[in-house]
Amino acid sequence: MSELRLVNGTGKDARKNVIEPALLIVGHGSRDPRGAEEFHRLVELVRERSPSLAVEGGFIELARPPISECVDRLVGDGAREISAVPLMLLAAGHAKNDIPATLVREGVGHPEIRFRYGRALGARPELLDLMDRCISAVVPEEEKGDTAVLVVGRGSSDPDANSDMYKISRLFFEGRPYLMVETAFVSLASPKVPDALERLRKLGARRIVVFSYFLFTGVLEERIREQGEAFAAANPEVEVRYAGYFGPSEEVADLVLSRHREAIEGDIRMNCDVCVHRVALPGFEEKVGAAATPHYHPDEPGHEHGHHHH
Repeated sequence: MSELRLVNGTGKDARKNVIEPALLIVGHGSRDPRGAEEFHRLVELVRERSPSLAVEGGFIELARPPISECVDRLVGDGAREISAVPLMLLAAGHAKNDIPATLVREGVGHPEIRFRYGRALGARPELLDLMDRCISAVVPEEEKGDTAVLVVGRGSSDPDANSDMYKISRLFFEGRPYLMVETAFVSLASPKVPDALERLRKLGARRIVVFSYFLFTGVLEERIREQGEAFAAANPEVEVRYAGYFGPSEEVADLVLSRHREAIEGDIRMNCDVCVHRVALPGFEEKVGAAATPHYHPDEPGHEHGHHHH
């Protein structure tokens, strides 16, 4: 019975709530320390919004702490159930493959713990509204009707994730006054940023606002900014404004918490209709039914990444 009393406890014991499932926020990781710092700031925002919840945040690769360390800390604090929410805007290889495999590995190491897995953040109205606010900060209302928007995603080798980026751009266009909304990617997929800007120029856009569909800054987010500036310098008849990226915002923190609740109470189903691991898509046939492999963080035992990995 002592376990149950902790739920109503105050002070330190309330935070180490053994009954409420703990939240593990799983980030991709960045070589850029500012990106990692923004990730940790978001984890803090989540803690502030849900003080009774045990929350840890870690990375698959490139930054500390690794997932195994976070799991050990939560277990040490008395967690018996952990829900892992992938801090990914879109479900591509990491959310579909690496993280679930990593959780399976953690489950083997902690057989007494029940792991649940939440969904990537996905196409959400809150994110569309937040994007609108970022863009509105650099485009006044009266200029929106003749301003083109370029939404730039990270880019993936997963066609499903890339098509989700187009869906998001289209949803953003619906019901908003912008002239056009186009999509581009900064890596692994086309159209690339300079090609998409050139397309908008050819379509007659004279003012383009670029939004990076990224949670945090990093090498790629900076590259998008630089590519926009270079295009503007080479095409003086076109004005290019940069509207930034999401950043560690309260809307994202709330969305993480709703994904956590959904993982505990709900019926999570990943979109498998056009998943390369289940459906033969042109050029990706070899992925169907391929085994999921855990993604080893460089700081974890068993890490043997070749240098071929991005």
